[in-house]
Amino acid sequence: MKTSNIKSAIKPKPIDAFNAQAFLDSAGLSRRIVEYRKSQKVYSQGELAKSILYIQNGGIKLSVVNEVGKEAVVAILGAGDFFGEGCLAGQKVRMGTATTVTPTTLLVIEKQEMIRVLHVEHEFSDRFVDYMLTRNIRIEQDLVDQLFNSSEKRLARTLLLLARYGKQDQPQKVVAKISQETLAEMIGTTRSRVNFFMNKFRKLGFIRYNGGLHIDSSLLSVVLHESEH
Repeated sequence: MKTSNIKSAIKPKPIDAFNAQAFLDSAGLSRRIVEYRKSQKVYSQGELAKSILYIQNGGIKLSVVNEVGKEAVVAILGAGDFFGEGCLAGQKVRMGTATTVTPTTLLVIEKQEMIRVLHVEHEFSDRFVDYMLTRNIRIEQDLVDQLFNSSEKRLARTLLLLARYGKQDQPQKVVAKISQETLAEMIGTTRSRVNFFMNKFRKLGFIRYNGGLHIDSSLLSVVLHESEH
């Protein structure tokens, strides 16, 4: 992968959390606010899909479990992200499980209400489509990352994305506490390998622990360096 492509993968198109909160507040949208504790399930795989959710603050882990019980983490989402949007495309049941990774506040919007607002508020619908397309590109980049990049590079990229590197609305690189087991599931490796690379990144000054995990932008060098070899 060329350096320019790596940079675009790490620095997604800024969407300002596309100011969704302002749109949701002004659209007369019927919704409810729900607060969750850390490690609490928002919904489970196989449940009926009746609503779309917007993260006001906190973080969500999306995971799936196969028929033999093996779990895979699909994504970690943060403030300004939507999830559960599959119901808008006719998805009857949840394809995965959503679990909080930190105390989280969500806006829960019923499917029919969201569809109504998407039809009425054209600026909102345009921004929402742009947001979903951008996230789909991210998912494709994540797949390429899994297929072709080393576990060290995948971990570096994941940490940068979790710190929302390159997003104008959240420029500070501090990540809510996330377990090494979850990081291992996200990048497809073992916890021991994650522990090894995290210690390496800390010694090199790429990360530090102080009331949370602080990510320095110099971690980008891990991603770019390997791309040149």
